[in-house]
Amino acid sequence: MALAPKFSGQKLPAPPTTHGQQHTLELYLDYVCPFSAKLFKTFYASVRPLISEKYHSILRVIFRQHIQPWHPSSTLAHEAGAAVLRIAPDKFWEFSAALFEHQQEFFDVNVVNEARNQTYERLANIGSSVGVNKDELLDLLTVADKPDAEGQLNTGNKVTNDIKLMVKAGRVVGVHVSPTVYFNGIEEPGISSSFTATQWEQWLAKNVK
Repeated sequence: MALAPKFSGQKLPAPPTTHGQQHTLELYLDYVCPFSAKLFKTFYASVRPLISEKYHSILRVIFRQHIQPWHPSSTLAHEAGAAVLRIAPDKFWEFSAALFEHQQEFFDVNVVNEARNQTYERLANIGSSVGVNKDELLDLLTVADKPDAEGQLNTGNKVTNDIKLMVKAGRVVGVHVSPTVYFNGIEEPGISSSFTATQWEQWLAKNVK
């Protein structure tokens, strides 16, 4: 699936001379899913350097944000990711790595007694830790506690429309669980959260040519 220019930061950074990549690997991940965290951490630590060294000219990798609604804070976490894409797209993967490290802080028992804007504050702190302007993040994330000029009460925030596009993109291809991996537009069920660095290396050698 094509990647909207506004979400270009979801693409794994590659050297500027990279053009015409033949293959596409899409990782549908949820920031509040433990299995997504497991896959991402292995990928980010061990597979990303391998791709940069051997495959960057023929493989592009996209982190597709995939909200799981049974994790109520998932939407808020992905809104933070959407805000980073707006402000500092080059920081998206680094922010994602930091957020996965703090993942448990956004599990149910750690947000149940917290107001929504307080959760945004903590998410913005994670963004700030990787060099994204906290005030700019909060400007995009904070939800007003008063009706807008037209008296509307269900106004969302400044990245609500971006989240709608991400949700629609996942629905178009029928993604349900996380993590889900697509290779060249087709689901790759053989890749799971338990994939080791060695298995990734073997899979890439076999499939990315």
